Amino acid sequence: MEGMVCQSCGMPMRAAEEFGTNADNSQNQEYCTYCYKGGAFTNDVTMDEMIEINLKYLDVYNKDAEVKVTEGEAREQMKQYFPTLKRWYKN
Repeated sequence: MEGMVCQSCGMPMRAAEEFGTNADNSQNQEYCTYCYKGGAFTNDVTMDEMIEINLKYLDVYNKDAEVKVTEGEAREQMKQYFPTLKRWYKN
């Protein structure tokens, strides 16, 4: 499970309870429990809306981060990173 991140919000998933669930209630290996339950996304949002949701947790991120980031820096980083995640990737 080391190194797995949610392919919707980018959250690191390290423990079983952090993984989402498929329609048959089995563990989903791609999405976290906050983004995916019962085989469906929990929120019908755009990528930009997901970024704004994540920004609400910036203080939590900065608390343990070696390098603190501002809201603007975090927003720009996510705008670069999120299109690489499965949910937001466009061919």
